[in-house]
Amino acid sequence: MKFIQKLAAIQKKNNSLLCIGLDTDTAKIPARLRGASNPQLEFNRHIIESTSDLVCAYKLNLAFYESAGTQCYETVRRTLELIPPEIVTIGDGKRGDIGNTAEHYVKILFGDWKFDAATVNPYMGKDSVDPFLQSDEHGIFLLALTSNQGAKDFQYLPCGGKPLYEHVVRRAKKWNTKNNIGLVVGATHPRELQRIRSIAREMPLLIPGVGAQQGDLEKTVRYGCTKRGDLAIVNVSRGIIYASGENDFGRVSRTAAQTYRDQMNVIRGKYFMK
Repeated sequence: MKFIQKLAAIQKKNNSLLCIGLDTDTAKIPARLRGASNPQLEFNRHIIESTSDLVCAYKLNLAFYESAGTQCYETVRRTLELIPPEIVTIGDGKRGDIGNTAEHYVKILFGDWKFDAATVNPYMGKDSVDPFLQSDEHGIFLLALTSNQGAKDFQYLPCGGKPLYEHVVRRAKKWNTKNNIGLVVGATHPRELQRIRSIAREMPLLIPGVGAQQGDLEKTVRYGCTKRGDLAIVNVSRGIIYASGENDFGRVSRTAAQTYRDQMNVIRGKYFMK
């Protein structure tokens, strides 16, 4: 199945724009799991089992796994095996390097781990992005306008009368010949999100910054969705997976996920589903 079709199908089936970020830090998980042979995997198992009917995607920030040492490869692989196959999986490593190096990133992300999509830094240009685009069964999300404070250092720089991030968006549209490119746009920039959606009308947008970073949820959904009310992937990490540090964390995380999912659907109903 093509990546864009898989995304649209799961958003419709689960009636959800929600992506849960499995940014699993062993220092923050419940104490009773820390003695397990693989604490990250056990924590992820509980979160996935509690929330998989409420999401369109899970995103694994690879730094949390790579920093955990020699279990990284197996933890990522086995976590992905726990996720129902109809749900989109995103490997968030923000990779970007020359072509032959990028080919090896593709091998691990799409070949070995079998993520559906990956985040990619486009700073080095098209030849660093091309290896990720060879199959329309896999998607990539190019960094366009990120949610962190440092986004202002480079991404807003004027270039030919437009901010640099807008050049990234327009170039991504040109590269999107297989309809498998999306964009990362932070929820902390709602006006710019609206502008980017007006340019990239049918491209998926991966939107971090809701929750701990205090992005406005209503503006995120209103400006991030297409005219049909879809193809926005709204990522929430800490606000869901660490909703409780106690033994009830699975149940509490489900409640948090359902609250976010339902709030987004109320907003969709207000602006798109009349």
